[in-house]
Amino acid sequence: MGWNHWYRAKSYLRTALWIAPLVALVLEQVTIHLVSAFDVYVLRVPLFGATAGGTVGGMDTIVTLAITFLVFTFGSMLVAIQVASGQLTPRIIATVLLRDNAIRFTVGLFVFSLLFAAGIRARADTNIPLFAGTVAIFLGIASLTAFLFLIDYTARLLRPVAIVWRIGEQGIKVIKSVYPDALKPKRDSTHRQARADLPGRIVEHRGKSAIVLAVNLKGLIAAAQRADGVIEFVRKVGDFVSTGEPLFRLHGGATALDDRLLRAQVAFGRERTIEQDATFAFRIIVDVAIKALSQAINDPTTAVLAIDQLHRLLRSVGARHLHDDLLYDADRRLRLIFPTPDWDDFVQLSFREIRLYGARNFQIARRLRAMVEDLAAVLPKVREPALRCELDLLDRALEKLHEFPEDLALARQPDSQGLGGNSVIVSHGKSAVAPTPHMPSPSK
Repeated sequence: MGWNHWYRAKSYLRTALWIAPLVALVLEQVTIHLVSAFDVYVLRVPLFGATAGGTVGGMDTIVTLAITFLVFTFGSMLVAIQVASGQLTPRIIATVLLRDNAIRFTVGLFVFSLLFAAGIRARADTNIPLFAGTVAIFLGIASLTAFLFLIDYTARLLRPVAIVWRIGEQGIKVIKSVYPDALKPKRDSTHRQARADLPGRIVEHRGKSAIVLAVNLKGLIAAAQRADGVIEFVRKVGDFVSTGEPLFRLHGGATALDDRLLRAQVAFGRERTIEQDATFAFRIIVDVAIKALSQAINDPTTAVLAIDQLHRLLRSVGARHLHDDLLYDADRRLRLIFPTPDWDDFVQLSFREIRLYGARNFQIARRLRAMVEDLAAVLPKVREPALRCELDLLDRALEKLHEFPEDLALARQPDSQGLGGNSVIVSHGKSAVAPTPHMPSPSK
C-alpha cells in the first residue's frame, strides 16, 4: 500500500462517524463476557440491592432509552448540521462536526450501553447476572448524563463563534506544521523562481479527477536524491487535477523514476482538507464571513468574529518563513520544486472578498482597518507592503461608498470590535489613538 492510500485511510478514519459504534460493538462483546464470568465465578451476591425482576426491568428500560437517545441524537444533529451549513458554509460538516471526538464518543457510549443491556437481557431467562445488570444500570445512567451533555455541547458547538474558533485552531496547527521556521529579520520569504529548463519527462495524473489533498515531500526528496535528479510538482495542495493533466516534471536523473512511485506520493480526494492545505482554513473562514454579509442573512457581527480568526491566522503565518518553492536535500542540492502560497496569497485571500462584500458596513470597514494596522505594527517590515496595499484599496472603496463625510470618517476609524469599541490600536503593550483622516472638526 502506497503513502497516498495510507494518508487517505487515516483521513477517512478521522471523519467516519461509524467507527465509534463499531469499536463500541467489539468492546461490548469483550466486556459482557468478562462481567458475566465475574458474576458467575466470583461474585455470587447481588450488589446495590438489585433483584432478578428489577434487573430484567432495568435492562428493558435501558434498551428503550438508548434507542431513543440514538434516534433523537442523529435526527437533531442532521437538522442542526443542515441549518449550520446553510447559514455558515457546508465545509464545516467534514472539517469540524465529523471530526469532533465528543460527538463520536457519546454515540459510541449509546451503542455500547444498548448492546450491553440487550446482551444481559438475553441471558436473563436462565440465569440472572445481577452484577452485570448493575453495571448495565450504571451505563444507562451514564448514557442519560451524556445525552444531556450532548444537547448542551452541540448547541454551543454550532454557534458561529465556536465554528470559526475551531477552524482557526486547526489552521494554526497546519501553519506550524507546514511552516515550522520563524521569519528572521534578514530573511526574505519571497519565492525564488523555479527552474525554467525543459523537463526530461512529464508524468500525468491517472485515475479519477480529484483534488490534491497532501504530498509526501520527504518521500519525493528521497526519491530524487536516489536518482540524482530534480522532481518538479506542477500543482499546489488544494488544486483540482483532471485525468491526463501534468502532475510532475522530471529533470536530470529523476526521469528514470517509476511513474507509480511518484503518483503514490500524492493523496487525492473529492474535497479539500486542512491537513497540509494552510489556505483552506482561511478559505472556510472567509466563506463564513461573506455568507454572513449576504443580503439574505445580513449578519455583520458574525463576519467580525470571522475576521478575528483571520487576524489571528495572519499574525501566525506572517511571523513564519514561508519556505521557497525550491527544496533541498541534506547536502544542499536541489531535489524538489514544490509551489506553496506566499504572503500576498494569504493577505489577498483574507481581505479582498470581505472588502468587496462588506466595505459598506461600518463594522467590517473598521475591523479590517484595525487588523491591517495591528499586523503592520507587530509583523516584520517585509510583510508591510501587502498590508498597506489592502489599506489603500479599503480607503478608495470607502470614498466611493460613503457620500457623507461623517460616515466616511466613522468608517475610517480602526476598531477591534467593529463598531462600539474605542478606536485605539494596541501594539507591543502600548496604546495609541488611531488617526482619523478627513475627520471634520466638531461644531460647537
